[in-house]
Amino acid sequence: MSEPSTPQKIASEVIGTAFLVFIGVGSVPATLIVNGDAPFTMADLGMISLAFGTIVVATVYALGHVSGNHINPAVTLGLAVTRKFPWRQVPGYLAAQVVGATIGAAAIIAVLGDKASDVGLGVASYADTVGVPQAFAAEFVGTFILVFTVLGVIHRKAPAGFAGLAIGLVVFAAIIPVAPATGASINPARTFGPMFVLQLAGGTVKWEQLPVYIVAELLAGTLAALSYQALVKGVGEVVESPDSPVPAPRLAEPASRA
Repeated sequence: MSEPSTPQKIASEVIGTAFLVFIGVGSVPATLIVNGDAPFTMADLGMISLAFGTIVVATVYALGHVSGNHINPAVTLGLAVTRKFPWRQVPGYLAAQVVGATIGAAAIIAVLGDKASDVGLGVASYADTVGVPQAFAAEFVGTFILVFTVLGVIHRKAPAGFAGLAIGLVVFAAIIPVAPATGASINPARTFGPMFVLQLAGGTVKWEQLPVYIVAELLAGTLAALSYQALVKGVGEVVESPDSPVPAPRLAEPASRA
């Protein structure tokens, strides 16, 4: 089987990130619209977390064999700094993820209408009572756990065939404690795309908060990857393919690798 071309990989990252934002981020305004004046509850947060986790599982298995389904600049950067992904492909992946996130956010408004932007479009933000240090810590911890887990489940000695499920579950789990503080973006593209689209839609965007999210998430992705690399030093390569954090054979033929 021939290796996917660069345009195919870029398209895969655009599509995967768009799906992530439309389903995951879109679940936030959908919940608020359906709830109306009803209070936001833990059950609502659980459903939003489930939406994120489910679409991550789906895109890993649908697109992992094409681009690796990074759909998160923190993952791409983490793989690159540990030499598991070629630096020459990083700019294309990051651009694709931002474009995909923007498309996904625009699709939310296309489907839910102006009500989606009226309730904030699911843009990640934090209240003044939270403050920069706490917001930075929340996004750093959530992103660190995500990227560390990604590196772990794609290790060649990890149980085969379960990477997509594990990554989806850790996204679901990480959102629960982080969302009350910052909305649990844990993804720079997911942070920027909805902000940009909400601005175009005439909404109010707290652009001054963007650097807190971006720096915390990219730093966490880098340190998580380096930490995992140090942890498994001598055990084996972190990934089987430098271009794909979810190698196709491990997903397609789990029984033969069990």
